[in-house]
Amino acid sequence: MESVQSPIIPVVADLIRRHPGTISLGQGVVYYGPPPQAEQKVAEFFRVPEIHKYKPVHGIPELVEAFTKKLRAENNVEVGVERALFTTAGGNLAFASAVLAITDPGDEIIIQAPYYFNHEMAITMANVRPVIARTLDNYQLDLEAIRAAITPRAKAIVTISPNNPTGAVYPEADLRAVNALCAERGLYHIHDEAYEYFTYDGAKHFSPASIPGAEPHTISLFSLSKAYGFASWRIGFALVPTSLRESMNKILDTLQICPPVIAQFAAIGCLEAGIAYTRQKLEEIVRVRALVKEALTKFGDSVEVPDSRGAFYFLIRPRTKLKPMEIVEQLVTKNRVAVVPGTAFGVEDRCALRVSYGSLTTETAREGLQRLTDGLSKIVH
Repeated sequence: MESVQSPIIPVVADLIRRHPGTISLGQGVVYYGPPPQAEQKVAEFFRVPEIHKYKPVHGIPELVEAFTKKLRAENNVEVGVERALFTTAGGNLAFASAVLAITDPGDEIIIQAPYYFNHEMAITMANVRPVIARTLDNYQLDLEAIRAAITPRAKAIVTISPNNPTGAVYPEADLRAVNALCAERGLYHIHDEAYEYFTYDGAKHFSPASIPGAEPHTISLFSLSKAYGFASWRIGFALVPTSLRESMNKILDTLQICPPVIAQFAAIGCLEAGIAYTRQKLEEIVRVRALVKEALTKFGDSVEVPDSRGAFYFLIRPRTKLKPMEIVEQLVTKNRVAVVPGTAFGVEDRCALRVSYGSLTTETAREGLQRLTDGLSKIVH
């Protein structure tokens, strides 16, 4: 555990608490909450006499069936006999469980840098070595770097699209290439799709699990936290090859016994509301995104803003001699605005800051961006 990095979000959150009035452009959450159907399902939960006992480790049948239908309709993915679907207490547990299911101590898992810090942490906790494949300068996949990272101890390649922390959306062709490479080299392709509904400017989300023949080696991870304003309810999903069913049962029976059933009821309500609910809420995020992009690009070459057409992040690169955490502390203490340092995502060769805009409305965005640009103007050169 000493080799596991400390999670950065609580560190930044503590800094915010010590400076009241700070506007957070840090944590990746949305500005809205769950749909009314979720509340209705919670009321229904209390009317079922036997509901307070343990339920199936993989999720209650009604939720499993609802998400199976979602995968068929939206992702062109069939659960069928070759795949097993598990409901988990959030997307992070889905990932950590998959890592435990496929690795032995000393194995390796290839992740793209910048990486999602909780993925890197989960791999290290499992006594597995995270192997870093650098992405291109625009944060797109570097297929040659991925291939070069494969060793005899490698067990999986991880991709996230739309991406946290960069907002990059990987083209279908690149995800197909990674999936084919995994099939060729006997690796699992772990693909995180938590931000699947958050795409802009013509970018399209693609599920590698929809590729014919991908069933034996593809692990797909999903979450309701972002799309349905459902973060604290902790409901995610792992779609795995049936060869991993027994291992996943062991792991999840130990770590969660069953996902919180009241949250599963609420999750059914979310899926009943469906993608139409998220699309309605996305209209405000699109407006906020435009404001953020406009504000950041005004700095010209002083602040690099790589293309971001997904999730609700920009991983910007300000030109400065200051270290990222020094900038974070300065922005909070002097400007009352918070971002996340790129070092948490494995960016060591240059200064990078993650700007998150999902929690903002157009009203809060204007004030937050004014504070951010005021602060950055005193930092960059």
